[in-house]
Amino acid sequence: MLRPREVVPGVSMFPVRTPTLPPATHTNTYALGREEVLLVEPATPYEDERREWLAWARGREGRVVGVLATHHHVDHASAAGAFARALAVPLLAHPSTVERLTDLDGVTVRALSDGEKLVLGHASYRVLHTPGHAPGHVCLWNAAQKTLIAGDMVANGSTILIPPDDGGDMADYIAQLERLLDLGATTLLPAHGEPIDDPHAVLTYYVKHRRMREEKVRAAFVRLFAEFGRAPELHELVPLAYDDTPAHLHLIAAAAAEAHLVKLRREGRLDP
Repeated sequence: MLRPREVVPGVSMFPVRTPTLPPATHTNTYALGREEVLLVEPATPYEDERREWLAWARGREGRVVGVLATHHHVDHASAAGAFARALAVPLLAHPSTVERLTDLDGVTVRALSDGEKLVLGHASYRVLHTPGHAPGHVCLWNAAQKTLIAGDMVANGSTILIPPDDGGDMADYIAQLERLLDLGATTLLPAHGEPIDDPHAVLTYYVKHRRMREEKVRAAFVRLFAEFGRAPELHELVPLAYDDTPAHLHLIAAAAAEAHLVKLRREGRLDP
């Protein structure tokens, strides 16, 4: 069990164990605000972790006013209904997230929209709808502190999977990374890994990495099409496009490659 700690003034982080993708093993949940408290990422499905999380939530000095799910994935929202009911507070989420959640009986839902302001006593956060990793993904931006609650837009120590079979969209994802880059954040709080104190460098790397990988996927597709006389299968393309990635990660890489291919086809850039 990792212990909670304050990571910036008025923001406490509590990593809880979740069924997330390696190398991550935990999802960071955040308590935002002092007088009024918003709890971000009702994440864990495990009963022992849920008990610890609720004890932490109920021990806040301020009044808990809601729980917020950045998106619908199991390692972010599996306790959304349970925690909202246990604390008798509303669940905040984008409508595209709400429609993908179950176990919301008896829960008051507050739908979030891009640009709206959440006021928590003396702190305020702007909701940013950032689709790409998931259709309803949201981030929270504290302009006064230049702090971004980033959800799964980035992770400290790995890249982010864009699952096209679950609403992921690589074009949207890259566009939203560039949008976040323009904020000028000085602290980025991801859902996985330690806080990031150089958001500009990390977000710039993410955009550069995705564009590099996109070109490798395109080049591999064109080369194999010429060699085979047909469009290559994913299992044929991945070893070439991800030749710098360990073989045991190629299954995950295949999902990323598919997301790039969808984007390239949509843009008409896969012509041999």
